[in-house]
Amino acid sequence: MMVGVATDSSSTPSNDKPRRTRRTRMTGAERRQQLLEIGRTLFAAKGFEGTSVEEIAAKAGVSKPVVYEHFGGKEGLYAVVVDREMRRLLDMVTSSLTAGHPRELCEQAAFALLDYIEEYTDGFRILVRDSPIPQSTGSFASLISDIATQVEDILGREFKSRGFDPKLAPLYAQALVGMVALTGQWWLDVRKPKKAEVAAHLVNLAWHGLDGLEPKPRLIGHRKS
Repeated sequence: MMVGVATDSSSTPSNDKPRRTRRTRMTGAERRQQLLEIGRTLFAAKGFEGTSVEEIAAKAGVSKPVVYEHFGGKEGLYAVVVDREMRRLLDMVTSSLTAGHPRELCEQAAFALLDYIEEYTDGFRILVRDSPIPQSTGSFASLISDIATQVEDILGREFKSRGFDPKLAPLYAQALVGMVALTGQWWLDVRKPKKAEVAAHLVNLAWHGLDGLEPKPRLIGHRKS
């Protein structure tokens, strides 16, 4: 009589092959967006010169030719990143200028720029750097000029109602927007005081400066030209 030997089914070799984890393949649009986000982060941290195609590709988990396929190289990727950030900032400022008292409009413009700096810090760091290649949307200086044009209309109406020369509105618009932009660069690193307080102080200087504006300012120093 044969004695049956109990076998441990758990030790029996299985014919099933190990399952491989399938990776979801990105669409072309998804890959492009991924490369833009990675490029944006690296350009903000290291600048254009400090960032390489090799590093961008490695972060994305792809080969260098994939970056060239989508953007033609580092220059093409950088140009798209900068153009998108410039349009985003301009749209935020333009859309913020809704109807209201002129002082409130100044507050809205200041908040829009500070909002952008706070929400899109990497984008702002990229914009304030000198771009090594020409952009379709211009430079950061030209962007500030575009924003000043929006403010120029507000100041022009205010000047006219107060009997000042509205032709000087562009000069004052550039001065006001430039003041906010430079303060924004400083606030980007210190982040003190809070955003609302920064906006209040900016508008305080701008508005009360305009409130006490002389129709025909004169120089009091010895230099006249």
